Amino acid sequence: MPGLDSSPSVDKTVENIGRLPPDLLAETCQQILSHLQGQVRGVDSAEISDKFQRAGIRLDQEALQEVVQFLFLTFRSTEKNNLSADVLVARLGEGSSKWSKTALQVLHRLWSDQGTLVNTHQESQAMLSIGQLVDMQWKLGMAVSSDTCRSLNSPHVSLLLKIADTSGQISQRSFEMTIAQFQNFYRQFKEMAAVLETV
Repeated sequence: MPGLDSSPSVDKTVENIGRLPPDLLAETCQQILSHLQGQVRGVDSAEISDKFQRAGIRLDQEALQEVVQFLFLTFRSTEKNNLSADVLVARLGEGSSKWSKTALQVLHRLWSDQGTLVNTHQESQAMLSIGQLVDMQWKLGMAVSSDTCRSLNSPHVSLLLKIADTSGQISQRSFEMTIAQFQNFYRQFKEMAAVLETV
């Protein structure tokens, strides 16, 4: 569990967590717990950053990532070790003296309310450790020329996929396909959808 060995970086992250108002900390933890329960496909750090800024909390991107990662790993480790909310709070307190009483109370309340839901979902997810498609965007384009061909005039489809990996981090992948490749891709997706409807 993160925070069991006190270090300057852990203490700084814990201090940053302590700077959060209780409602904002609860909202941030709720997004992480929702992901761990399978209700959302990932933890959106950009959305969390916007909420922090609107609340007047100024953290650079690295510090924000450390807070989110610390909370994520704390809840995940608590689930894996099947710890109660009381044990969670005790271990966090042992790991760093920088915890605010309010932050520990928020974590205790949320884990007491939702820990069993996380446990249940994580057990089922252990069987399926693959990423999930969060969003897909496409656009039609026309390549008019290239380095090797002056008059290409070739249509193509550009795809942007947002994928949440098993740790909850959302990444983007983009690629282009010819119209024929896209039509094949579309046909395969239709076949998958038809099969899924029978399940």
